[in-house]
Amino acid sequence: MKAEGICYLVGAGPGDLGLMTLRAKQCVEEADVLIYDALSSARILEWAKPEAEKVFVGKRAKNHAMPQDEINALIVERTQDGKKVVRLKGGDPLIFGRGGEEARELAEAGVRFEIVPGISSSIAGPAYAGIPVTHRDHCSQLTIFTGHEDPTKGESSIDYGKIAAAPGTKVFLMGVARLRSIAESLIAEGASDETPIALVRWATTGRQKTIEGTLGTIADIAEKADFKSPAVAVIGDVVRERAHINWFEERPLFGKRVVVTRTRAQAGALSRALGDQGADVIELPTIRVEAPDDRDAFAEGVAHAHEYDWLVFSSPNGVERFFDAFFSIYEDARSLGNPKIAVIGQGTAAKLKEYRFAVDLLPKEFVAEGLVEAFKEHSIENLTVLWVRAQDARDVIFKGLIEQGAIVDECPAYKTVAETSDPTGAAAQLESDGADLITFTSASTVENFFKLGLEWPDGCAAGSIGPVTSKALRAHGVEPAFEADPHDIPGLVDATVGWAKATS
Repeated sequence: MKAEGICYLVGAGPGDLGLMTLRAKQCVEEADVLIYDALSSARILEWAKPEAEKVFVGKRAKNHAMPQDEINALIVERTQDGKKVVRLKGGDPLIFGRGGEEARELAEAGVRFEIVPGISSSIAGPAYAGIPVTHRDHCSQLTIFTGHEDPTKGESSIDYGKIAAAPGTKVFLMGVARLRSIAESLIAEGASDETPIALVRWATTGRQKTIEGTLGTIADIAEKADFKSPAVAVIGDVVRERAHINWFEERPLFGKRVVVTRTRAQAGALSRALGDQGADVIELPTIRVEAPDDRDAFAEGVAHAHEYDWLVFSSPNGVERFFDAFFSIYEDARSLGNPKIAVIGQGTAAKLKEYRFAVDLLPKEFVAEGLVEAFKEHSIENLTVLWVRAQDARDVIFKGLIEQGAIVDECPAYKTVAETSDPTGAAAQLESDGADLITFTSASTVENFFKLGLEWPDGCAAGSIGPVTSKALRAHGVEPAFEADPHDIPGLVDATVGWAKATS
């Protein structure tokens, strides 16, 4: 018996991934079919199951990848096939998103559906520009209207006379192409040409841009700035509050496009930290982590880890791979025995803590050489050490500890390989839009970035996490604009902020 399908009409929010609801994320993660448009952040697709069907039906202005009637037929067809279908729509599906039409089609077809509201750019856009749509000192009424009606209508259903006469804030969406006409219509119906107005493009993202003016001047200002859609416009005295509470655009990395080249699984933490500082982040993973070639040797190392005096971890990946394997063999953490544990970097220490293990040795310098130097303060002659490492790791730790008299066994836990998939189109975005900075967190991210064959963007700087990564960049003729100190993710974020301040 075929399973009963269901379609979720999901509001994908205004652009900032953090503004998607938990319910929306759950729907995406469980979807068999994702039908999405150009207003949805491409990074949302990374939440989907690898086997999920992804169908782009993007629409913007006059460019329709798929007509609306075909979209309606598609969501009905896939749902009738017994699939769990997610129709992703920017903002809220029922605020000028044609979600009502799609829901009607589903209802008339007799299939199950659910509406998952989203945060609309009509509210979030002004908020991220420092403009409250309501304010006790200015207004207690809000009017939202569309600047783009059905072109098949005989005449407009928008009553500009009533909108102009209405008190409070007015917000309109999808109206950049008709901005001059809308402003002139409001003025003709009695609105003052001195009424403040602001337009917010790519609201809530690192690409956000805001322009201000009055109803009488905004069209010329937008033309001079070559201001394009997608944008939300807010009209009224509340626009003046922007001078006092413009919080988002004051962040230190605002206006900077920064590329993150870490593995897809690890990119999130760095991307969030940079995004929190206002950066427009492009995730372009150049490497991914896979099992080592010699899986038997890795398994043997894990199984006999309790026999060693010291365990050494040089990366979070090694910690994760090791302990996931360990707990697949042993049910009790005490089976590890009582070895001391040394790690490189705060990130590795934090990953170890997730498994409820403490660090005995953390060098001041978060590089292999720093760990070898730190071991000189401990007597390790004739002690056994298991070094959990990447398959292609440098031999600095192995040789350095051997020279100090330790008996060292190596345990390759993973290997890094070139990332070949690009589900979000990040490489194409980098080539078309460029970037201000590309960050590198290891020598392998450097090597595999250049293997992609991408042209280095004009005027783009490189940020390095540490000396080994910097050396790899210089080998490709790129001088790092900065090197993180300490050599970890927080250090890289701090160095990026410092670079932005120094170059702004």
